Amino acid sequence: MKVLLYTKQLKVVSKSGVGRAIEMQLDSLRKAGVDITTDVNEDYETVHVNTIFPSDYFMAKKAKQKGKAVVYHAHSTKEDFCNSFKGSNLIAPFFQKWIMKCYQLGDVILTPTEYSKSLLEGYGIKKPIIPISNGIDTQFYKKDLKKRKLFREHYNIDENRKIIMSVGLYFDRKGILDFIELAKRMPEYTFFWFGFTPYYQIPGNIKRAIEHSPSNLILPGYVSKEEIIMAYNGCDLFLFPSKEETEGIVVLEALAAQIPVLIRDIPVYSHWLKKEEDVYKASDIEEFQSLAKKILENKIKNLTLNGYQRAIERDSRLQAEKLKMIYERVGEDAKIYYGGGNNE
Repeated sequence: MKVLLYTKQLKVVSKSGVGRAIEMQLDSLRKAGVDITTDVNEDYETVHVNTIFPSDYFMAKKAKQKGKAVVYHAHSTKEDFCNSFKGSNLIAPFFQKWIMKCYQLGDVILTPTEYSKSLLEGYGIKKPIIPISNGIDTQFYKKDLKKRKLFREHYNIDENRKIIMSVGLYFDRKGILDFIELAKRMPEYTFFWFGFTPYYQIPGNIKRAIEHSPSNLILPGYVSKEEIIMAYNGCDLFLFPSKEETEGIVVLEALAAQIPVLIRDIPVYSHWLKKEEDVYKASDIEEFQSLAKKILENKIKNLTLNGYQRAIERDSRLQAEKLKMIYERVGEDAKIYYGGGNNE
């Protein structure tokens, strides 16, 4: 069984969570012994599509016409499209129609969580939908005190100075406005927001907030995986105020690095991250401020070991084995349906 992992648009999405998920699939599936190709000219039995550009739609359609099995990965929803770049809310209904058109080409649809599965079912999609974590390499993101030292030396930050960090695009959905406001309210801490969005895509209110951000907020932009793991180790709290996610890969990364995690209390986490057991959750900016202070001052229980176990459960090696079984099953189903030959 050979699987085509369709990566034509990987460069376009490389700085997003979807791009990281594709790179993780490539690495973990090869390590799991799956016969993977990214060359569309090679023969294959199953195609796995992760993005929703027109080229992806036509690739999936072409594969079906040839009697190949199609696995479509639903990373995007209308809900996480809203409150992103300029004009996103206006075109969100059309975006929903488009992603439904794409996803329904799949013989099976994969999506990161039970929550995102429920959204897709709510759209009226009838194809089989399987929740499967994007996964992370927990060995790569493991705790490393040497990297903590390197990070602080790089930014010239004293060991006794507490650091709060987050990762994301400059979107309202990601909670960047609340993060900037928290930095203003908590000048005794240093704040880092890692991530980048092209200037022309950033809404005006966020541009203004960034331009007038406080001096204790550092915005390094997009950095390499090696630099981001140094940041996880160098900080004292990962605060993720995102208002909508299909999973949140960066949350998994922070959990794997065994640092305290404080997230917004939104439905996507309800099935796999327990409040005050695995992570802390806040509902508004006042609660974020209060809990962040208590965590940093060691006034509430440290949950990092429990959180680390949730990351281990979603290790990329385990997810690769699950994908392997899905490929085998959908491939066999396609052979039965198409008779094992071309359907042109």
